[in-house]
Amino acid sequence: MADCVPGFLIDNDPPPPVKPARVTAPNDVLNPYPSATVTLRGISIPLSSDVGEVFLLACAYNRARLVNDEQVCEKFGITPEAWQTIIKNPAVRLAVNAEHERLIRTGDIARQSAAQLFATAPEVLGKILNDPKSSPRHVIEASKELRATARVGDEKSDADSDRVVITINLGNDEKLVVDSGPLPPKRTARENIDAETEG
Repeated sequence: MADCVPGFLIDNDPPPPVKPARVTAPNDVLNPYPSATVTLRGISIPLSSDVGEVFLLACAYNRARLVNDEQVCEKFGITPEAWQTIIKNPAVRLAVNAEHERLIRTGDIARQSAAQLFATAPEVLGKILNDPKSSPRHVIEASKELRATARVGDEKSDADSDRVVITINLGNDEKLVVDSGPLPPKRTARENIDAETEG
């Protein structure tokens, strides 16, 4: 029975306990089978561990044909027989599929594939450049592309690469801009030692 207090209703019965909400860990999203394990170098490793996540990443790249079976086995010390056992494990396969789909959504698979294909471009351009049957136009275009590839990063000037610009929007079309200007060149270890001995 509730005590009567003018203006208030006080209930002596305690409220029912509130069930705590389960917080989904990031690993649950990346790895739908957090209790699954895999044996690497004779040690049982949970797929939800750091090493397990690296293994899943390597397997996802293997599924995308960016690394081969031998590379994965060499990296994690897996024998061919153990590899066959691992790839037949349903929990491991589903976890690898989930990681592979995540890499597709983030674009990592496409970037890695493009990088691998681009790595072969200089060799192909070199064949065009050195082929006596190539037309002069193709030779010139190949040499331009090779020069551009060989000098990636040179297009940025030194003054711009070592400059810090901070812009703060104050509202009402007012901005505060702080420009550090070119930063002084970095000293080498030898110059640092010389400066310390002179001081």
